[in-house]
Amino acid sequence: MLFLDVLFNRKTRPILIYAAVVITLGAALYHWLEGWSWLDSIYFVVITLTTIGYGDLHPTTPVTKLITIFYGINGIVLILMLFDVIRKIRGWDIIDAQREIEEQKEARRTES
Repeated sequence: MLFLDVLFNRKTRPILIYAAVVITLGAALYHWLEGWSWLDSIYFVVITLTTIGYGDLHPTTPVTKLITIFYGINGIVLILMLFDVIRKIRGWDIIDAQREIEEQKEARRTES
């Protein structure tokens, strides 16, 4: 099912909508301010948000450099929000994992 559970979950919907708005707004800004094509603008925004940064496209004006700083920081926050919601949806809770480890240790002690 890959990410269908995440895609159709009520808890992830606001984050996915936020991501779509951020990508669309960023692409429009770079298209307008830098004069890039829509494809280059979307490509740059996604590469910046995911903190990959190949370096093939870069902002050339002070305004777009400031926007890029915002998008870089925003990308880190967006990815962390998505990972946290996915972790909660899939039941990958750290406390549950610690509890399970403790139960396994206790079971080994009682067997010995």
